[in-house]
Amino acid sequence: MSFQPNLPRIFFSKIGNQQLRTAIWTGTDKGFGKRTPLLFFNGIGANLEIAQLFADTFTGRDIITFDMPGVGGSPDPKLPYRPWWVAKAAKRILRDNGYHRVDVLGVSWGGGPAQQFAWQNKSMTRRLILCATSPGWTMVPGNPKALSKMMSPKRYIDRDFLAKNFETLYGDASDKAGDFAVNMVPPSIKGYLYQLGAMAGWSSLLFARRIRARTLIIMGGNDHIVPPINGRILHAVYRRSRLEILPDAGHLFLLTRRDETVALIRDFFGEPDMPVPHAEPAEVPSVAASFIHANDRHSAVA
Repeated sequence: MSFQPNLPRIFFSKIGNQQLRTAIWTGTDKGFGKRTPLLFFNGIGANLEIAQLFADTFTGRDIITFDMPGVGGSPDPKLPYRPWWVAKAAKRILRDNGYHRVDVLGVSWGGGPAQQFAWQNKSMTRRLILCATSPGWTMVPGNPKALSKMMSPKRYIDRDFLAKNFETLYGDASDKAGDFAVNMVPPSIKGYLYQLGAMAGWSSLLFARRIRARTLIIMGGNDHIVPPINGRILHAVYRRSRLEILPDAGHLFLLTRRDETVALIRDFFGEPDMPVPHAEPAEVPSVAASFIHANDRHSAVA
């Protein structure tokens, strides 16, 4: 019997004047004391469908995520925004859908809003997982070649560029570029630049020590964008934290070293170790229409 992906319910959430395309993967655990839902903050420029492989791994719990303004299927931002607004939007989405307590996971750029959410919503946050992320502008920067390529959304627009520069960008083996790109929708230029600007001057070092949630910090030992020293800094300031560094792993270890990463997260959650599904990455049906819209929106981008 072939593996069937757990596809999400996708809809729009209205936060003030901004529409945010939202996804909820419904978990299989429905009993008393069911597993805590997981709020997922994605990386910069990454549309919510990229989380599909991760969602297929944690099938027991509900997973909630959303496209940032100008990313995936969310309209362009009306105004510049900051991490506190992202955290506020996430809280509104959770409340509107009946969630009152969650585990929170942030990847790369998403680690900023994840930390901000845990700070603003202490009573809603049970546990916090930070993957390949940093304390913000106080971070130790990565490889200049990788950072210069990351400043542009070209890797989301040009798949040949992504394949050619995958290892330089992320520190991961280039043969994983296809897995990353299968559900990729290019962000708008405005959306990408506003997302970059949202973190300007922001640092979690101002409040991290007062976050009560138990925290798991996972870093890639060969991460070209966020060097592992940043994980050590976070570990030093988070009072209830555990640090794991995956040797030789790059920035996208949630994809390229999925078995090891999932085992660490399951152990942190106190869940039994289970085999990780090894299905070939499949295009999520909801992406097909998005590509038409996205290609029209970005046809002028070189």
